[in-house]
Amino acid sequence: MTTDDTTHNPTFRHVGIVGTGAMGRGIAQIAAQSGAHVQLFDSAAGAAERAQTALFAQWEKLAVKGKVTADQVAQYRDRTTVAASLQGLSTCDLVIEAIVERLDIKQTVFKALEEVVSPTCTLATNTSSLSVTAIGSALTHPGRFAGYHFFNPVPLMRVVEVIAGLKTDAAVCAQLTQFALDMGHQAVHAQDTPGFIVNHAGRGYTTEALRTVGERVTDFATMDRILRDQMGFRLGPFELMDLTALDVSHPVMESIYNQYYQEPRYRPSVITAQRLAGGVIGKKVGDGFYAYADGVAVVPPEPPVPKVSEMPPVWVSPKAARRAELYQLLKALNADIETAQAPSDKALILVAPLGMDVTTLAAVEQLDASRVVGIDMMLNDDASKRRVLATNPATRPDMRDAAHALFARDGKAVSVIRDSGGFVTQRVVATMVNIASDMCQQGICSPADLETAVTMGLGYPLGPLAMGDAIGPTNMLEILFNLQTVYGDPRYRPSPWLRRRGALGLSLRHEEI
Repeated sequence: MTTDDTTHNPTFRHVGIVGTGAMGRGIAQIAAQSGAHVQLFDSAAGAAERAQTALFAQWEKLAVKGKVTADQVAQYRDRTTVAASLQGLSTCDLVIEAIVERLDIKQTVFKALEEVVSPTCTLATNTSSLSVTAIGSALTHPGRFAGYHFFNPVPLMRVVEVIAGLKTDAAVCAQLTQFALDMGHQAVHAQDTPGFIVNHAGRGYTTEALRTVGERVTDFATMDRILRDQMGFRLGPFELMDLTALDVSHPVMESIYNQYYQEPRYRPSVITAQRLAGGVIGKKVGDGFYAYADGVAVVPPEPPVPKVSEMPPVWVSPKAARRAELYQLLKALNADIETAQAPSDKALILVAPLGMDVTTLAAVEQLDASRVVGIDMMLNDDASKRRVLATNPATRPDMRDAAHALFARDGKAVSVIRDSGGFVTQRVVATMVNIASDMCQQGICSPADLETAVTMGLGYPLGPLAMGDAIGPTNMLEILFNLQTVYGDPRYRPSPWLRRRGALGLSLRHEEI
């Protein structure tokens, strides 16, 4: 049951909301529930009234579920009114804008607000991608202006980014932080940089998945299965992009990439650009990376486990990652293991690279590439619901099928992909960890705020720094160095934050004194 709000005195007592779409309504809801009086304004005729009606209906639903009392619903309703014009917001001590992501329009609105509200009124923008400093530059008094970025659905996504522009007064951010707590949300502080924390840190998951699929390493569904089952993500990257829709996610990719002057770590993909142009944008139109029937994704079935009449013996490269663990796994699967210094002419040859591709290892170790299959051993096998194997261009079908059947003997799911530096999970996670590390290096936010923002704002099972610590900073560093070797792409160059901590064996969450 929600706490009775009648005795609660929020930091801001009178809050104006400009823009009454999903975000504006969500912010209005939690502000009213905190004890603030809320005024709704929208330039579209009737929009504010419809938003008010929707809020009233939402509170009634919460009452039916026993989340709030009838008395609380009455209080919330009484505190939520409609302003006929911007002038109607003149008595507000906080105004939050949640309108279209256009710099010129936002500047126009805030200039108009500045002429209406009192000199002590705080002004805040819910922008997700525009510079807070740029928006505030249109104001006569930019010190009272800050970013206040919520996530949809606002009542459920209990985190908000507080962003100071170059001229924002520190006291303003302190007040907004306290008001977030008043509303039951966790505030995290970010510098005014492209994407702030969440949209910035979230780049690696989707962009690296797109790059991997663009290399024809695997398909959308298999990529999603691997990242869900190996790392515990609730949604695979393509499921996620279908849910958010490419008309939202692709412009964010391009915006952050261009705002960072084409930094390779954030490079978007032609795949999403083409799909956006063709209107194949996701679940809301019934067609995205998946087709949808009655709102449910039509997921292609997994390939069946091959039937193998005669299983070859298995030889493991001496350079394999987690070699001892791989031997134990093979014993548990009743494999016929060869222990000689070199494989026999009949053996299935296993390699387990970190960051490197199967082809390179086969060539460097002078192995018969036609019998070489890679297995991803970055993670402890017991901690993963899926094993991932990779072939190289020369791998024989019988050796591919034998490896697939062998590693599926105990019933665990197995995905077989084409050769890729770092398989799938290694390169995606390493990219995420590297971007997060560089954010800390730049001082965009504290490591603690980054982890909080990402886990609460994106729903990741762990923050990216915690992921890096769990896998090992040294392993992360090795994967990135090897990815850079395989692809020759500066997108994989390790951040100094990661490189130094990996070299010293320090936690990625360690801050210098």
